[in-house]
Amino acid sequence: MSKENAWIKEFPAAVTVCDPDGIILEMNDKSAKTFEKDGGLALIGKNMFDCHPDPSRGKLERLMDSRQVNVYTIEKKGIKKLIYQSPWVLNGEYAGFIELSFEIPFEMPHFIRD
Repeated sequence: MSKENAWIKEFPAAVTVCDPDGIILEMNDKSAKTFEKDGGLALIGKNMFDCHPDPSRGKLERLMDSRQVNVYTIEKKGIKKLIYQSPWVLNGEYAGFIELSFEIPFEMPHFIRD
């Protein structure tokens, strides 16, 4: 990881990056911990589609094909998370997908700013 990207290593949200074919390119510490049962950092170089059963695999394939953002919340083991999946671009070209997974409180303020 380059010095410019060093901040992401210990960032308190899981960050997982894949190429256009679904090959996992990078994972930060939180992502490796989140996917520890599936192999953690050993998943780098593997295809993320192999980690998703249907119907989520099909949905992920469609998102990547259409290059659409997907945002939702989940609750698992008493923890609520915001999942943000988005295409990423390198030098103006589609380069794959990135997933950010943040733990969030069940109740949180919402502000409307004009």
